[in-house]
Amino acid sequence: MIRTRIVGTGSYLPERVVPNREAGAALGIDPALVTQLTGITERRWAAESQATSDLGVEAGRKALEAAGMQPSSVEAVLLSTTSPDMSFPSTACLLQQKLGCGGGPAFDLAASCSGFLYGLSMADAMIRSGQFIQCLVVAAEVKSRVLDPADPDTALLFGDGAGAVVLRGEKASGRADRGILGIRLHAEGARHDLIRIPVGGSRQPATPESFRMKGSTMRMRGAPLFRLAVRKLDQAIRDIMKEFGVSLEEVAQVILHQANGRILSQLTTRLGLPSSKICSVIERYGNTSSASLPIALDHAVRSGRISAQDMVLLGSFGGGITWATGLVKW
Repeated sequence: MIRTRIVGTGSYLPERVVPNREAGAALGIDPALVTQLTGITERRWAAESQATSDLGVEAGRKALEAAGMQPSSVEAVLLSTTSPDMSFPSTACLLQQKLGCGGGPAFDLAASCSGFLYGLSMADAMIRSGQFIQCLVVAAEVKSRVLDPADPDTALLFGDGAGAVVLRGEKASGRADRGILGIRLHAEGARHDLIRIPVGGSRQPATPESFRMKGSTMRMRGAPLFRLAVRKLDQAIRDIMKEFGVSLEEVAQVILHQANGRILSQLTTRLGLPSSKICSVIERYGNTSSASLPIALDHAVRSGRISAQDMVLLGSFGGGITWATGLVKW
């Protein structure tokens, strides 16, 4: 039996700090009110010279350094993003070349804010099947390029960043072994309209007119998405805990998608968790979409919040709609 372990984590945030006053300038909203509504005081935006692959490379390098691995040892590269460098080739292929990884597979996957856990699940399956031993999973987003500064549902929330993990397959003998215990993925395509970028694909190609009408910017129905996120993720967390016979008391850290401070607060209350078990970085980085969970995970690891043998619960929710959970024995 093979079990997949996370042997290195990394993250990268662009240098440019964007405080609430700047993010909300077109809306005329008081910065303190933004923090009250979202839990965010600042976020990072990529420089004009930076694309998604550039952020992903930096996070990937840090994860490889933490794992004590050379890029050439990576057998597969999976990259989660909904803000790729270009339509094709995949941003994963660009990242593979920039890092100097080997000639194994490299591909993108798009599951919005749940993309990191979708990618983690795919890499875990490939490792457990014996196809590969070591994989790099990266989530990188540059959402600042698709924001409408006059849209209150999105302009205040999103930032740019990247997070990464190195996975390694190791022989396991039983339940006590460290590694990924399980990841559970979900989607409900009937609610795809809750958050989307309507223009730019084959259904509605980008045109000068659509650009003028801001069709290529992100649109979100915040209130119904908020309610659905809390309900679906709450139930999914309870389901995976029951499936693996793990109680919340046994969990050392809960790492969730950093969507909104109020969502994190609601889930903490509903699950009856002490705030010390919830890792939150949203105040400084905002919502970095699929990159937010691995960024928070890297922060928790490097700050000493996670130690060997700890039980770690992962959860995310995003457009599609998609949601996912995971359990890891560190």
